Amino acid sequence: MAMSQQTSTRLTRGVGAVALVVLIVWTVAPLYWMVVTSLKVNSEIYGEQVTLWPLKPTLDNYRVLFEETNFLIYFRNSVIVAVVTTMLSLVCAALGAYALTRLNFPGRRFFARALVYTYLMPSSLLFIPLLIIIRGVGLQNTLEGLVFSYLGFTVPFCTWLLMGYFMSIPIELEESAMVDGCGRLGVLFRIVIPLTVPALAVVAFFSFTLAWNEFIYASVLVSDLSVRTIPTGIPNFIVEDVFFWGPMMASTLISAVPPLVVYFLFQRFLITGLTLGAVKG
Repeated sequence: MAMSQQTSTRLTRGVGAVALVVLIVWTVAPLYWMVVTSLKVNSEIYGEQVTLWPLKPTLDNYRVLFEETNFLIYFRNSVIVAVVTTMLSLVCAALGAYALTRLNFPGRRFFARALVYTYLMPSSLLFIPLLIIIRGVGLQNTLEGLVFSYLGFTVPFCTWLLMGYFMSIPIELEESAMVDGCGRLGVLFRIVIPLTVPALAVVAFFSFTLAWNEFIYASVLVSDLSVRTIPTGIPNFIVEDVFFWGPMMASTLISAVPPLVVYFLFQRFLITGLTLGAVKG
């Protein structure tokens, strides 16, 4: 009986190890291929013989990317849109979540439920009405238009997420601060916000990655090359039926760095926030 249990345990561990290796390869292989392709010369990329590593490593694709394309403009625009969207999402979500969890006003439950329904709306159904609105207010082909359109998706989800954390904070802490003369905003920024840093990190990471990687709305709302972001700028490396794989892979690799940097900077808070969110539900 003991031998059968040991055999079953070893078999389970072996299957788990194999599955883990497959998942690692599945995840790392695209990243590895991007790095390898960005370091290859054109003869190796378009040649008949496929190599798993560059025979003649070169940085020429990165030179072409920075000197002969508009990649730096796309990168700048993506940084501006992602950072501004993240900051506004944090402010709006924190104020909205605190109001919905601590203030009593007519329609509070309706607005709280509407947040979830708004987030569940498919984005593919909204880009045409949103285009009409953005065009009507004169924000088409502007970075401001992209920011406002992204806020329509980040703010509802971030507000709903922060509501769960705000409700977990004992209201006695806020009442004590208000007795000592602290106002509502003071309570929010001095007591509630410091206690919800992990949740704010999750919210910030979600907003940043959505604004950084979003493609549909950026392609619909923006057509001017000077205000395009990275997701809509990379397809410009495809000219008719010619794919410039070297600069394209180099740009894709560089565009993956900022989200990774944000993740590693807030890794401790992200893990804590996701874990607490799973427990508090």
